[in-house]
Amino acid sequence: MPDEDSICQYHHLSILFKTVEHFFNGFDNLFAHVQDPRNPKLITYPLNSLLFTGILMYLCRFGTRSGIADLLRDSVRSRSKFHILFAVENAPHGDTLNYCFKKLSVSDIQESVCRMMEMLLRKKVLYAYRLLGHYYMVAIDATGVVTFHERHCDHCLTRKLSNGLTLYYHPVLEAKLVTANGFCFSLMTEFIENTDLSANKQDCELKAFYRLAPRLKERFPRLPICLLLDGLYAGGPTFRLCEEYHWKYMVTLKDDHFSLLNKEFDTLCKLNPENRTQLTIFQGKENVEQAFRWANDLYHQDSNHHEHHLNVLECRQKITDDKNVSTFNKFKWITNFKLDNKRAITLSNSGGRIRWKIENEGFNDQKNGGFELEHPYSEHENARKIFYLLLQMAHTISQLIEKGSLFKKAFPNGLGSEYNAAKALLEAWRNLRLVPQAFATLAEGRFQIRFDTS
Repeated sequence: MPDEDSICQYHHLSILFKTVEHFFNGFDNLFAHVQDPRNPKLITYPLNSLLFTGILMYLCRFGTRSGIADLLRDSVRSRSKFHILFAVENAPHGDTLNYCFKKLSVSDIQESVCRMMEMLLRKKVLYAYRLLGHYYMVAIDATGVVTFHERHCDHCLTRKLSNGLTLYYHPVLEAKLVTANGFCFSLMTEFIENTDLSANKQDCELKAFYRLAPRLKERFPRLPICLLLDGLYAGGPTFRLCEEYHWKYMVTLKDDHFSLLNKEFDTLCKLNPENRTQLTIFQGKENVEQAFRWANDLYHQDSNHHEHHLNVLECRQKITDDKNVSTFNKFKWITNFKLDNKRAITLSNSGGRIRWKIENEGFNDQKNGGFELEHPYSEHENARKIFYLLLQMAHTISQLIEKGSLFKKAFPNGLGSEYNAAKALLEAWRNLRLVPQAFATLAEGRFQIRFDTS
């Protein structure tokens, strides 16, 4: 009769393999298209075992590549699982991953990330979270990944510090599909780096965006997208690109930008008092009062003398707590959605304001939730990118597990935090004894995985 710890450990492994099988048809399918550049006569570990180990490293929040040796290779039952899965004697060493990843195609692993999202979209997993019942919200933003105080490679970006020293760093631009219930999935990545060493100016977030956008359109040509962008992207080139690709957008508009547009917006709002609505929400002990106003078909001429007709939406918010203390916020967006009394509230609360999830559920979780995004898992340029993309895949799997009904049914009281759940998965991998027949049944059975759509 298995004890309670063994039952919990079995649940952890079963949920992992059931989730990956249910949504992605198993781990092997995720990497079926990845080309192995190694000499087949010199291979000890098959490629799928190395990529699986990379994902497991992030799922279990090792924090460093050395954790593979410390936590996987030293465990008899971990070695047994690798033998059952991949017919190898032990988990591959972290240095073995690094050596292999130096040679892998970054575009192949990026395609694995895209295929994950493609399968979720085709299975309508995210169908209920579309904006206005049609558009998938894609937030685009950049974040720093690794920094060095000495030049790391020829492609490093540089920044002079106030103390006179030079910082060398590698940021990335992410397109993440975000939802109101907290999902934040990597859709596509553009690495920001100085590839043209003769150029007078460094690579930057905007340049990366204009490289990323055509890639995104080519890979997901029929995906109905609404881009959620900060004020950096507010400009004629972005507006023209979105119109060309038939994308919707909501771009943050600041009061000190586009002075003529802001002035025309204020004037039209005074002339059209019917373009207003209000909403009061009670959230726990807080009372939220929102006042919306909008204007359609505002004229704007960009710096290249291209004409645009834009719509502007504003939300003023007052939050009063149980001690009668109030805080005030204002949000404003440029959009190509036609605005009216019905759409204004939805586009604000379920659209434009969802952009912040790329920071919280996205970058912040990957930096401070145990994934250690800013840790240099490799100093090799190519391997570093492979590790980064595997982190994105692991983060997608982790979210599907933690928000899924299988996890909530097995652990109705939760485990305290996502980090605790990751460490419990590690202990299950290290300590649970499974014979090959039992391992084969981990993902079997009739089951459904549902998510909260509220």
